Order: sequence, then C-alpha cells, then structure tokens
Amino acid sequence: MRPYLSLITLGVDDLERAVRFYRDGLGLRTEGIVGTQFEHGAVAFFDLQAGLRLGLWPRASLARDAGIPTGPRGATDFALAHNVSSRNEVDVVMRQAKDAGAELVKPARDTFWGGYAGYFRDPDGHLWEVAWNPQMLPEGEG
Repeated sequence: MRPYLSLITLGVDDLERAVRFYRDGLGLRTEGIVGTQFEHGAVAFFDLQAGLRLGLWPRASLARDAGIPTGPRGATDFALAHNVSSRNEVDVVMRQAKDAGAELVKPARDTFWGGYAGYFRDPDGHLWEVAWNPQMLPEGEG
C-alpha cells in the first residue's frame, strides 16, 4: 500500500449543522451539501490542502454504505490534528472553534514534547487537537 490520504470522512448526526460549523464557524471552503438527489447520498466536502479533503456524511449513511450497524459515538477513537505555525495561532484557532460552537476539552498549554496544544470537540463530538509543534511545522513555515 502506498500511504496517501485524499479524503477524511467524518460521520455526523446533523449534516446541515456540521456544514455550518465547518463553513461558517471555522471558515473552511465548501460548495455545500451535494448528492441530495440520491438516497443516502447527501454529503459535503471541504478543501483542506492540496490533495486532501474533509467529507461530512450522515453517520447512518456511512454505516449503511459500509454495511455495518450505526454504532455509538467514540470521541477517543481518533483525533484530527491541525498543526499551526505559532503558539498565538493555536489560541486564535481555539477561540474561533469555541465561537463556532465547539466544546473546549483541554485549553491550550505547553506540552511535554516541547510544543503548545489544546483540544476541542466539534458539534458531533469529533476530537480536534490544535498544536504548535516546532518539529512538525507546516511546509514553508518556520
């Protein structure tokens, strides 16, 4: 397998609410909800970076497509990490997420690994880490 991710899909309970959070609250670009002409097809895509998109799909549709029952949410099953170029930017993104309706799980603070990070949950309970990691700065930063 050649490791290349092109899409991260999050199962959501309320697609319209999730789109508002990511589009209006966090400022991610999207064409909005597409695929509504298909049963279980409504989905929204957001451009993250070259070659990587975020998909929001109703949890029931995702489970149906995979052929498995809809299970309970699991906030610690995985976390998405958003690495930024400064400590200050961590605080800015955390405030933006809170203002958009996120639950702040762990306020940003110095980390044991020499960075600065905090956690929030989106309205569907997905866990996001916002971090300044001097060893993993975004390409072209630093």
